[in-house]
Amino acid sequence: MASMMRKVAMSNMLVLVGLTRRTSSRSLTTGKNLAKKARNELPPEGEVTKSVFMSQSTDIYTNLALEDWMYRNMDFSNHHVMMVWRNEPCVVIGRHQNPWLEANVPFLSDKEIALARRHSGGGTVYHDRGNLNITFFTPKERYNRKYNLELIKRALYRGFGIKSVINDRDDIIVQDKYKISGTAAKLGRLTGYHHCTLLVNANKADLSKALAKREHGIQTNATVSTPSPVVNLADMDNKVTVEALQTAIGYEYLRTPALRLDDGGERQILKQRGFQFVNPTDDWFPGLSELKNELGSWDWSFGKTPEFTVSRSFPVPAELLAPSKVYSAAQELVITMTVGKGLIDDVTLNIPPGLVESGFHGEASVITHLKGKRFTSEALEALEDAMLTRRGDVKKLDDKEQFVAKCFDQVVNTI
Repeated sequence: MASMMRKVAMSNMLVLVGLTRRTSSRSLTTGKNLAKKARNELPPEGEVTKSVFMSQSTDIYTNLALEDWMYRNMDFSNHHVMMVWRNEPCVVIGRHQNPWLEANVPFLSDKEIALARRHSGGGTVYHDRGNLNITFFTPKERYNRKYNLELIKRALYRGFGIKSVINDRDDIIVQDKYKISGTAAKLGRLTGYHHCTLLVNANKADLSKALAKREHGIQTNATVSTPSPVVNLADMDNKVTVEALQTAIGYEYLRTPALRLDDGGERQILKQRGFQFVNPTDDWFPGLSELKNELGSWDWSFGKTPEFTVSRSFPVPAELLAPSKVYSAAQELVITMTVGKGLIDDVTLNIPPGLVESGFHGEASVITHLKGKRFTSEALEALEDAMLTRRGDVKKLDDKEQFVAKCFDQVVNTI
């Protein structure tokens, strides 16, 4: 075994076994055929082979589409698959999360870092090429995340001497406190997958900024991530690279039987289908681009956000208040919005007396103009247009309107 891994390391290549343009007929069935599968048809462990699929894409939407395509179309009854993949910088949120609450959306926009919503639940993670992402596919009845995490734990120790533990949240922890991996899963009627990410040499500065938490004023029932201290594996041992870790975990997966955590060694490896590069394109996976386009759309990434309410208060500058007036209470503009499916359902402007008496009125026509707009700069543009429209031929907002627009901008563009 050691000689085999040294040979792989020297060539800087992974073993390539049985690479084909299409998934084999033993593995791929149509949805109609999958529906015919019954629980008692699952083969015994000895008849189940394994493959390690290595995605050749580093695009988050392509890789999530590939994961979804395999989940929808492949039959894993007698062929379990571990897919390894990595991405250019991106933030990936869980299926039921709020991106405006979980990610620093303005920072992502400025840095051109993609934001994606996956199909599985769980919390938010940052990916870049210093992360190794792993997805384990099995029939639903044989889904076992503990088995998968133990494989990773064993590979870390066998390959690099790194000791780790699995906590009650199914995170992988090193040095008693640092998280190197989080877990999420999706279970369907026939198929299940468990995926996780491993921090190898990620850009921790960008990770921190991309997931920065601030006071948002958001109330929601969306799933909220639990922050944890993290560490890169490369900081513990500089021999750990994404490629080396991919090889170590891949061999640990292949040397282990499908259902038990026994060490079958080289004999077990030779029974498997090995490592296979996969090219996530429509030629290999018909219909993949359609899945990718859906995952990359605003309607999916932001529009699937559970309903939330955001409320922010802004002190009104003294120069905008009515002159020669003394107010007993602080004069604050309060903006409250209800957002559903990423669109503004309702807006309330609580305008303080000092701003009203100085000439500003939040007319119903202005508020109505915002409903149905995306919770983005699109809403700000609609607000500015509405305020200008009600004043006829005026081409520029006055000082009070500019203040309201600036506050509105802070609500939709700085959370």
